[in-house]
This record gives sequence, structure tokens and C-alpha cells, in this order.
Amino acid sequence: FLIAGLGNPGREYRETRHNVGFMVVDRLAVKLNARFTRLQSRALVASGKLMLPGTLEEERKIILAKPQTFMNLSGQAVSGLIHFYKIPLTNFIVAYDDIDLPLGTIRIRPDGGSAGHKGMTSILEKLGTDDFPRLRLGIGRPPGQTQTPDYVLDEFSKADQAVISEALNRAVEAVIRFVSNGLEAAMNGFNGAGA
Repeated sequence: FLIAGLGNPGREYRETRHNVGFMVVDRLAVKLNARFTRLQSRALVASGKLMLPGTLEEERKIILAKPQTFMNLSGQAVSGLIHFYKIPLTNFIVAYDDIDLPLGTIRIRPDGGSAGHKGMTSILEKLGTDDFPRLRLGIGRPPGQTQTPDYVLDEFSKADQAVISEALNRAVEAVIRFVSNGLEAAMNGFNGAGA
């Protein structure tokens, strides 16, 4: 399985709204006791194993990826990893921010367009298909006259941090459900979950 989280590299972007995809895979790495120690296909990569619930030896190998290409070129890293590891698209999910969903809401879908998200646009172009799962994490709409680029590259307010932290925990559980029980189980268990 390949779990890709979208974001921008660099300390100045670490806590921004646009980096919730990175935040999801960072929390997954902690859960799987995996570390981002290598750079591969222009992405920071970590490997881990998930023991399936109710079994003693059945496990799934998971590759976690954080593209280091900056958001608009995410497809370069993602497509390279998919081809290198020969990952079927049914075993791939990408996590990213969505301004069209209320803060903290999770939406998992089997396919679809980019809805203007530049990282997703890049992945769709590089893979040549929209037929792969995605987990969108709501960050809410920009308030007032705030421009979208300024909003997504800003950090969460203190009030929003608790909401997004809880949503990130649910997103991690959703990905684990996806790996363990399949896409439909993840969608049924987590779609709409949140604020």
C-alpha cells in the first residue's frame, strides 16, 4: 500500500493548512513506528507494517510518502513511487486539504477530479487517470476577503488546532481501516466525520 500525503517541504510550511496531508502521514508514521529516513522519487519515504486486526501474522506493508517537489508538482513523486513499487491504484490513497469541506470534516472517495487542488491536478496528469482513492480533510473556506493562497499557506488558529488535531487522528484511523478492510469500509466508517 502507498499512502501519500500532500504538502510543501520546508519548516515555514510545516504547520500550514495546505500541509494537512503531510500531517496525516506523519501521524501514521508514529502509529506504525516508521521513520522518514530516505529520499526516493523526490519524496520523503517511510516503510512500516500494519498487523491486521484479529490476526497474529497477517500484515500489510505500507509505504508512506511526502512529496518534496512542492505542491504543484506532487504527481512527479507519486507516479514515480507507484511505478517503482508496482502499487495497484486500489492500494493507493492520497490525503490532502480541501477548502470546500467544513473544518475537520473527512471525505473519502474512490475517484474524482481535482476540484482545483494543484497537487491533485499534478497527480491526475501524471497518472493519466482519476480512478484512485483519496482522503480529503476539510480546512474550511477563507474568511472575508482573504485570498485562497494566503489562507491555505497560513497556520491554523489556536481555536482550530484542537479541531484539526482530532480530525487528523480520525484520518489516521480511516487510512488504517482502508488498508485493513478496504475502501468501502473506510468510506462507511468515516465519511462526513467531523465538525
